[in-house]
Amino acid sequence: MRPKNLEKEEAIRTIALQLIAEEGLENLSMQKLAKAANVSPRTIYIKYENKEDFLIKLFIDDVLGPYEKAVLDNFNPDMDFADGVKIIWLNTFRYLTDNKHHFALIQHGKASPLLNKAYQKANIQQGHFFAPVHRFWERNVAAGIIRKFPFDVYRALLFSPLLDLVNEYFDYQERPQQIITEDLILACCDMVIKGMRSEQ
Repeated sequence: MRPKNLEKEEAIRTIALQLIAEEGLENLSMQKLAKAANVSPRTIYIKYENKEDFLIKLFIDDVLGPYEKAVLDNFNPDMDFADGVKIIWLNTFRYLTDNKHHFALIQHGKASPLLNKAYQKANIQQGHFFAPVHRFWERNVAAGIIRKFPFDVYRALLFSPLLDLVNEYFDYQERPQQIITEDLILACCDMVIKGMRSEQ
């Protein structure tokens, strides 16, 4: 792809993320996106079959890939359970609060068929993304440190409270004082770690 076309492509994707964050996934149309990006709809359809194809590629290439890389920064599946969970939480919190538009698409993806379609279209099986986290859970289950649950349950226990806290962080940006700080995130993380341990 030529440099100018690459810049145009990046601009279209950036504007799409902004529109989704502001107006919701269901309100995004290729015509609206083309108008906001100051290009013709035909320009978008040269590379993408339709809206679904565009959104799937946007999610996988622009959001899921960078999100995984950020979450796994300095993470090792062999590290201590508490240390590993804290790194995942802090990395996730920092990335999502710095990338509000990515967070919006992740949230919309949870509430729509987009995420499953993205995985199916790209032939992504469970464990392809965040594979070190899968190994982390398996190792800690085998060692008897945490209770044995299906991976989807671990993902919910690990990320759902954190995503709710990130949502609160953005809500509190409009208020006089931000209460969702990294210290609070770590305090909440300690509660999650305690709840997941086998010994009670």
